[in-house]
Amino acid sequence: MAKRSDTSWKKDNPNTFLSNSVQKADRAVKQAMSHPEEIAVEHAFNSISRAEKAFSNVEQHKEQPNSVEQNKEQLDLMKQQLNDVQEIVEE
Repeated sequence: MAKRSDTSWKKDNPNTFLSNSVQKADRAVKQAMSHPEEIAVEHAFNSISRAEKAFSNVEQHKEQPNSVEQNKEQLDLMKQQLNDVQEIVEE
């Protein structure tokens, strides 16, 4: 049986996937905040959606609660920021 590399294990870990997804969503929200255009907002919403799916996956696997909660709080803050940007774009 072939061994999985450390890199592969880290990539497949649900908690790592959540952290990476939250980081990507954070970058997308910051991009939308600095350039409030419809496409940037849509991209940020899609990134947040992927991060929320990763969060659900982590909850199902009962991963490390402290880091999961931190990611959830960051995700909630990003959603609020993005909603604020969307209001600007819609005006």
